[in-house]
This record gives sequence, C-alpha cells and structure tokens, in this order.
Amino acid sequence: MHVFEEYISNIGNPELKQRTQDILQWVEDTFPQLEPRIAWNQPMFTDHGTFIIGFSVAKHHISVAPEGKGIDQFSADIVQAGYDHGKKMFRMKESLPVDYPLLKKIIEFNIEDKADCSTFWRK
Repeated sequence: MHVFEEYISNIGNPELKQRTQDILQWVEDTFPQLEPRIAWNQPMFTDHGTFIIGFSVAKHHISVAPEGKGIDQFSADIVQAGYDHGKKMFRMKESLPVDYPLLKKIIEFNIEDKADCSTFWRK
C-alpha cells in the first residue's frame, strides 16, 4: 500500500478515505500479481504493463475504471449493484456497499482478456 499512501492521505472525507484504503488493500491482497501504481494522479493496477483497473475519489463516490470493455461486459451487474456508469467507468456512491464479488469478476475478466495485450490500453 506504500505506493498509494500519499494519494490516500490527501482524501479529506474520512469515510471515503477508509473506503478507498480498504478497496485498494483488497485488490492488493486478492490479486498480488498485479502491480500497484499511481498514474494520471490516480491509483491503478497493471499486469505485465497493461492497465487492469483504476480508481479515483470524488466528493461522494469512488470511480472505478475497468476500460470500456469491462463496462460493456458487466453493465447489468453494475446497475444491479446500484451503481451508475459511463462508457469507461462506474461510480460507487458512499451510501452503497462495495460489491467486492463484482470487482473480483471485473478484474479477473480484464486479466484474462488482456493476457496477450502488449499495450497499456486496449486497441
């Protein structure tokens, strides 16, 4: 988690700070093969140099960015969890629980789908 310490320390909302820390730690614990890093001023995880998932904190939610293909693949699950989404990210409002099984499915999908990807983003 040392990679994310500065990012987390700058989150003013104590609940979102703890929630973000919990999510990032969960990803690290669940997927130890992923590389944690900060890029574009946000925490993210990569696998063999390719983007897997990223997070950012707003006033009342945490945005989760699995790229557009991840959103397309899990759109119904994202909506069922109570989250709203755009083309490349979804928002977990602070009033809703974190759907860790959904995050796990999305991350596993991206790892598998991008196993042979040699670029940071999908083409």
